[in-house]
Amino acid sequence: MRQRHVPERSCVVCRIKKAKRELVRVVLTPTGSCTVDETGKLAGRGAYLCHEPTCWERAVTGGRLAHALRGEVTEDDKARLTEFSVTLIA
Repeated sequence: MRQRHVPERSCVVCRIKKAKRELVRVVLTPTGSCTVDETGKLAGRGAYLCHEPTCWERAVTGGRLAHALRGEVTEDDKARLTEFSVTLIA
């Protein structure tokens, strides 16, 4: 039987490649807001992050996420993403 193709993506901070479903997609929507895409199907420019707290911290505060999304991440968006990252760790 033939192996099923598993799409891979890499974390925008640590560059580790994993299966798409193992990473969290963050999307910059056409309206300009930055949000976590739990379905993986929201419209907009997407970037993937692994579950490591250091990756989330560097992505949000270090500006790596804004660079990957090719747009601006507002302070409200940063607060929401930081809040979401806490739920990943717990």
